[in-house]
Amino acid sequence: MRVLIDIGHPAHVHFFHQPIQQLKASGHEVIITSRDKEFALELLDGLGLEHHSLSALGKGGMFGLAKELVTRDLALLKVVRKTKPDIMAAIGGVFIAHVGKLTGVPSLVFYDTENATLQNGITYPLASAVIAPNCYHGWLPKKRHLRYHGYHELSYLHPNYFTPNHKIAVDNGLSKEGETFFLRLVSWQANHDVGENGWSEALLEKVINKLKPLGKILISSEAALSPAMDQYRYRGSINQVHHVMAFSTLFIGESATMASECAVLGVPAIYAAETGRGYTTEQEQEFGLVKNLHTIEWNLLEAAIDELLAQPASHWKQAHQQLLAETIDVAQFVTRCITTFPEPLQRYQATLES
Repeated sequence: MRVLIDIGHPAHVHFFHQPIQQLKASGHEVIITSRDKEFALELLDGLGLEHHSLSALGKGGMFGLAKELVTRDLALLKVVRKTKPDIMAAIGGVFIAHVGKLTGVPSLVFYDTENATLQNGITYPLASAVIAPNCYHGWLPKKRHLRYHGYHELSYLHPNYFTPNHKIAVDNGLSKEGETFFLRLVSWQANHDVGENGWSEALLEKVINKLKPLGKILISSEAALSPAMDQYRYRGSINQVHHVMAFSTLFIGESATMASECAVLGVPAIYAAETGRGYTTEQEQEFGLVKNLHTIEWNLLEAAIDELLAQPASHWKQAHQQLLAETIDVAQFVTRCITTFPEPLQRYQATLES
């Protein structure tokens, strides 16, 4: 089987890494198309994965994203006509859904972001199947969706694939003996970020002043940091950041993905952004590993920090064990969906109708 994987974001590299290895190990041919957004290309290169870069993140708001949509659709169409894949898969999947509809190549869209309403509206009606975790609360095409117990982040941070290494973490910025607090700021340029605003400089300063007496601070930021904050910038390897996160005391940030990564690693996280995600909501309600704040005010953020830091390490270990016990190996699931489509979708629909 010839499989095309479309990568549009650094998180997509992580999500598909293990399925790509599993597909190749089973003798399937994998074609990777990529998008120049943040460090996605760097991650692919670092993993030794050959890829075809088709476009870069559209600049200039909605107009830039619309322009990129047309450019990338045409570029992907050329690749598909040349390589003739048997099936395509992607997170979000807007491009493979469009090209798949034109060429007749099945498109499997994996997604977990409910508030990407515009993207989902121009993707889901054209996709062969939309595959989402059980905690996803958005609209799904009635007869062309499949659900599972888990989170995207378990495709690469499940214990079957990832073992945190303390030395690697220290080599990449973790405090050797004291506490480390990991912060993440985003650029708010994705299509599902339209209309959202990020943290203010004043809020970030208050977080820094709160945590500085307690340990080391590392900030991963898509946007440029001010000279005063740049001293805290994470300067370790992008490919090793999960080792650092795994040994951190607390995560605080605007990235739902990184909050979820910490949750599946057993690290408490505060997701502080205006819109929510079904997966971080479930990780709070079911396991208590994430604190969701959608009103960005310092008094709420400070209270959340105090609440999570008051818990003993044993509390987070138990919560982590519960999360792993109630979820699946997502990488194996993704590989099975790709190699046996449409069987999983047909079986799921038969279960719903019975």
